Amino acid sequence: MRSSVGVLGLSALLVTGCAAASEGAADGGDPKTAATAVARAAEKTERIGSLRYRMTGRMPEEGRIRAEAAMAVKPPAMSLRTTVLGGPDKGVGEVRLVGGAVYVGSDEATEDGKHWMRFGAPGSSGTPSGVKADTTSLADTVRRNPAHESTFLTAADDLRTTGTETVDGVTTTHYEGTATVDEIRASYRDEARSVRQRREQSLAQYEKLGVDELDMDVWIDEAGRTKQLRLQGFGRHGQLDLTITFLDFGKPVTVQAPPASDTLDLAEEMKKAGR
Repeated sequence: MRSSVGVLGLSALLVTGCAAASEGAADGGDPKTAATAVARAAEKTERIGSLRYRMTGRMPEEGRIRAEAAMAVKPPAMSLRTTVLGGPDKGVGEVRLVGGAVYVGSDEATEDGKHWMRFGAPGSSGTPSGVKADTTSLADTVRRNPAHESTFLTAADDLRTTGTETVDGVTTTHYEGTATVDEIRASYRDEARSVRQRREQSLAQYEKLGVDELDMDVWIDEAGRTKQLRLQGFGRHGQLDLTITFLDFGKPVTVQAPPASDTLDLAEEMKKAGR
């Protein structure tokens, strides 16, 4: 299940990469006005308790990918199905958070012929066969509303409104800008400790990929919510280019545990090994 475990780290980035941004149109010639609108919408969107999205693009290490996700903040629940379209990790992987347990699945079966592993409560785990994963960061990500990441755009000196566009049949206002990781980090230096920690966790995902500058495009619907987000940059192993389209806000999200008959329970494996 190498592919599915590899998707685990990718999943954390995809969820944290879902940013929300501005509320209403801003004057393209006034970066301060645009930044204020972005910050105001981030605060508004952070109150949303659930969302769905789809994503397509390219990751520096995995190459071309596509994904579909649904997540709820309270109680925490998530389903993220990712397809890696080429390279050594080509295949389908899925991560689910259900009832406090993390499940990692793949289209490749384990030695026992099962397609899922249950890791129990978030934390570092390993099996007697040597499969290891740290699910803490993913679980923490699911508990956070990703809207706060939209404030990264306020660090861009060239933040601007480029006009009105239709995205997926919805009228939107298009904002764009570029900021380095250092500029983004400096932009929240004076925020409360909890805010700094939350943003630092998100920013660290890009640093792990070797991305030191982000080009960001955000399309905002008439309700002041993000309809689509595009993040571009270059990492140690190639190009980052993700387009995330938001489908639903605030609608019920139900995530089911995989069938027990097709799931390898890590806790049971540990008992059998006498741990």
